Amino acid sequence: MNDDAAISFYTAHFGFTLLTDQSPAFADVARGNLRLLLSGPKSSAARAMPDGRRPEPGGWNRIHFVVDDIGAEVERLRGAGLTFRNEIISGPGGKQILVDDPSGNPIELFQPR
Repeated sequence: MNDDAAISFYTAHFGFTLLTDQSPAFADVARGNLRLLLSGPKSSAARAMPDGRRPEPGGWNRIHFVVDDIGAEVERLRGAGLTFRNEIISGPGGKQILVDDPSGNPIELFQPR
């Protein structure tokens, strides 16, 4: 993760506030009661686990943002150059789409029915 890119991504596009910036090792940002830790390759969180596993971005665990108008949010974020994993899909609970942060971690935008 590039701390500067991640800080900018979350503060500029999703309304987070920067709390701490110890780049390139660590930063944290907050949005309401949510505190997001942005750990770079020089942070203690980048160390391998005892079984050898190393942290890596991606996967399917994600932050979930409820939005009022998913179409408008997607248009706003695409206009800012953000990359989406898919198109908006509809399900029994509402509509959703996944956008990647600068490290490739997914964020779900969700508009309930």
